[in-house]
Formats: sequence, structure tokens, C-alpha cells
Amino acid sequence: MMMRTHRCGELSRRHVGETVTLNGWVQRRRDHGNVIFIDVRDRQGMTQVVFNPEISPAAHQQAHGLRGEFVVALTGAVALRPEGSANPNLTTGEIEVLVATVEILNEAKTPPFLIEDESEVTEALRLKYRYLDLRRPKMQRLLRLRHEVMQQARAFLNEQGFLEVETPMLTKSTPEGARDYLVPSRVNPGCFYALPQSPQLFKQILMVGGVDRYYQIARCFRDEDLRHDRQPEFTQIDLELSFIDREQIMVLMEEMIRQVFKKVAGVELPKPFPRMAYAEAMGRYGSDKPDLRFGMPLHDLQNFASKTEFKVFKDTLAKGGLVKAIVVKGGAEISRSRIDALGETAKSFGAKGLAWVKIVGDGQLESVIAKFLDARQLLAAVPEAQAGDLVLFVADKPKVVHDVLGRLRLLLAEERNLIDQKDWRPLWVVDFPMLDYDEAVKRYVAIHHPFTAPLDEDLPLLESDPLKVRAKAYDLVLNGNELGGGSTRMHRREVQSKVFDLLGMGKEEATAKFGFLLEALEYGAPPHGGIAFGLDRLIMLLGGADSIRDVIAFPKTQRAQCPMTDAPSQVSPAQLKELNIKLDLIE
Repeated sequence: MMMRTHRCGELSRRHVGETVTLNGWVQRRRDHGNVIFIDVRDRQGMTQVVFNPEISPAAHQQAHGLRGEFVVALTGAVALRPEGSANPNLTTGEIEVLVATVEILNEAKTPPFLIEDESEVTEALRLKYRYLDLRRPKMQRLLRLRHEVMQQARAFLNEQGFLEVETPMLTKSTPEGARDYLVPSRVNPGCFYALPQSPQLFKQILMVGGVDRYYQIARCFRDEDLRHDRQPEFTQIDLELSFIDREQIMVLMEEMIRQVFKKVAGVELPKPFPRMAYAEAMGRYGSDKPDLRFGMPLHDLQNFASKTEFKVFKDTLAKGGLVKAIVVKGGAEISRSRIDALGETAKSFGAKGLAWVKIVGDGQLESVIAKFLDARQLLAAVPEAQAGDLVLFVADKPKVVHDVLGRLRLLLAEERNLIDQKDWRPLWVVDFPMLDYDEAVKRYVAIHHPFTAPLDEDLPLLESDPLKVRAKAYDLVLNGNELGGGSTRMHRREVQSKVFDLLGMGKEEATAKFGFLLEALEYGAPPHGGIAFGLDRLIMLLGGADSIRDVIAFPKTQRAQCPMTDAPSQVSPAQLKELNIKLDLIE
């Protein structure tokens, strides 16, 4: 085999006259009769090579047999392309290689799809032949981006005195939220390990162990329903620090994210990142991860609604509900059929309906409910609204109102091209409620996880009014996506035990699930806290990908399957017997 002297994306005008050897795949072949042109590709780029019978009759003859995705090695002289034939879209577009010798290293069957970014191919087929899909320039770029982000994060954390420590992949099942993936133990019949949903407990144990500053590029596993930004196995940039408060953590993490964006993508993020309380985020944007790249806030219309004669509004207020609205600038042009479709969409989001008015000339209202509303009062309540706008109302329980209008806000922003895709708007969301009350199970549940500490000033409320307790939690949001979330933890056992009691977890259950952590907290646990960033989601945003499946080398489908390896699959009866497992499948 002829070993390469250069990669396919390296050659330029300065190499003219040199004899080089390239290795790579045949991208495309163009036979111009006497001369054959072939583009050869590797991870770094593509180079045009020329087979001319006047230079090498033998190589020219071999070129007739080259096909797409053949693996080749070739040697030749670098030359400038003829005047007028340079390709400005290629880094190697000024030159070509005049081939003297060629060696076919491996032939290839005709691929099921073109190895090009522009080829139209289903995701199912791409995942079935992932080894071909990975050859596409886009996938190579995303894998390189993933590598660079991890290296920059590591470099920053190393410089800040963190230690990279691995935590176990086979651990104890402590289900709280998503289902665990279970692994049977052969040497402990009837017992199971769980794959970690996160390193949460172990990183807290590391703080008790005096590690002080820990990080890990951690693999995590959750058996949950999938979507475009969720996978059964995913990766976090996970870290924990001792003797630190949430403000210090947030400032340090801002610096890491700024460094990653600047060095990997050349993007300057603001300093400092803005902060917003959870209550404001929900009330103003209907989401705890608001997209700030456009306006269209939610308007509270309690006073206005109480003065109307519209029965839906008045009945909602009488039951303790909310009436809120969003203003669609220029929305008066939207057709009635489209508004009706938005109403059906709102119902699919959980609303009972969607009220609307168009503001036409001279501040007049146009709508089936216009006769119940006073135009001057509405315009006073919503100063943002002007002639030519559309106002959409939802009246319901606060949770429904915020969720429905928050989702409609995003849908309409996409539909009306209100989002600058080149804009980056980071935001810290803070002061989350610590607890919620689940009517289905009739008990309190943790908003983040049961190890999140309450704000010091809210600690007395744990006994008197738990739902008013705010957590020392913080989420980093970027362009409407939760990039990472963390909190400072409860480092004293008595506080942690009190929270377990509130969550309906008795002493026996708490000891069975988290006894090792509770005991560790009694041996001088320092104040500590941390955060975990979703690496896959970060790469998806930086790389402009549509799904985290595009930034994971070997992802699963939405049915948690791998079409390439056919996993998951059945195993032999002998393997099950060795693990003391008997299947009892119910059709």
C-alpha cells in the first residue's frame, strides 16, 4: 500500500510541483473521454485528481474501473488547475493532482444512497447504514465539533483545578422519575444492577470524600419515551464542587460556556448572562426555558377580563383561573381558517379553546366575541397591540394557560420567521419551586431531584407551606433549550431526611434507597453543589443539527432500536438460564 503524504483537504497552491500520495474514497468520477477526473475524499476534505494517458497510460486504464466509494491510494504531481476551472467551494479548489500510479485498496458495492450532504434519504436508511452516513461531510463536521467541545470543556475544568473521576456504570436502582435500565447479576441470582440515570449520588459522595472539584464526561441511561432531543443513552458534562455557593457556580459555568463558544465557534456570548426568576419566566413566556430571540410575551388580562361580559373569562376568574393573551404583530392578515386551525392546536395542547380578536382600523375589534369586549379597555390593557394585530386569549388554570400560550408563542414565531437563527441568547433561570403536589399520587414531588437544597430563607416553610419553598436550583437556557441544570445540595442529614419525609418517603424506604448517602452526610459532608450540561444538546445547537441523533455516532431510533446492529435482540435460552432468568411474556 502507498502510504499517504497528505490528507485530501490539505493541498493548496504552495504544494504545486510536489509529488504527493493521497488515500481516500472515490466521491465521483467524470469521464471526459481522453481525460478522467475523479474527486477523492477523506475526513479532512476532497481533492480533484486527473488521469491523463499522456502522463500514465496504466493509471488511466485503471481509472476506467473506479467507482463511487472505492478505497484508493494514488501518487502524482500537484498542479494548478487550468485558468477558469478553479472551484472556490473547495479548500483545494485551486489545484489538482496529475496521477502517475493508483492502487485500489478495496472495492465497494453501490451504496444505498449518495454520500453527500444534499442527498435525500430517510433517517431509517441512514441509521441502517450508519457507517456510510458517517462518511458524509456534515456528519464528519459534527463529530469533529463534538470532539472540540469536549476538549475545550476539559481544558477549562482542568485549569480550574477539577479532577476527572469516573463513577460506576453498574449501580443500585433508585428509581425516581425515568425508568432504570436493569442489568441482571449472574453471581448474585435474582439481583440487578441499574445503569446510571446520572452520576448524582456518586458525585455527592466524592464531595464527602474530599475530592473538592470533580468532573466527568458521563454516559447516562434513561428508559423513557424518546423524541428529537432525547435518547436512551446520552452524555453529560457533569461536575460538582465543594465549599461554594450557587452564585459562584453560575459565574464559573458562564465562563466555561463562553470559552467553548468562542474557541469552537467564534461566538462571543454576553457577560454576564442575564438572570430570570422561574415565576417571571413562566408568567411572561409560558416556559421555564424561554426563547429570548423574539418578543411576543404573555399579557396578564385579569383586570380587563373581569370587566368584560364574556362568560368564559368571567367564569374562569371566578374559579381562580387566569386569562392571558399574546399579540401577533401583523396577525390581522391571518385567515379565519388558519385561526381556527390554531384553535385546534391549542386544544391539542390542553386548552378548552382559543379566543381571538383582530384589531382593525381606528381601534375596532373584529371577532365573534367582539361584542363582549371594549376595544379601548383592551388596548389600554395591552399597549403593545395596534391596528393590524391579532390577539389570542386563553382562559384556564394557570398551568394550562402558560403551557398553551408558551407553545403557541414558539409555533407562531417559527411560522412567521421571527427568530434570528444566528442569534445566541443565554439565560439563567433561578428560584424554582422546590416541590410540586402530584394529585395523581397525592403527595409532594421534587421539581428537580430530592437532593436540591431549599433557599436558606425558605427553610422554615418546609413545615408550614412546602409549595412556597424555593430551591437553590439554576438552569442554563439557550435559545429556548435547557442546556444544563444544577443546584446546591443538602449537606446535612436532618434537612435531607425532612425532605424525604415530605416526599412521602418513610425512613425505611429512604434508608433502602439512599442509606449510603444519608450515612455519608453524617461524616462531615461539606457544603457542595454542581451542574450537568447536556453535551448532545449543546452540539446539536452549535452544529445547527435538527436532532441529537445527528450528533451521536451510533444513536437509537425513537423506538430505542439500533437498525445497524439490530439491538435490542433476543438472547439464547442458555444465556437466560445462566442469569437465572425465566421469561413470562404477556401478549
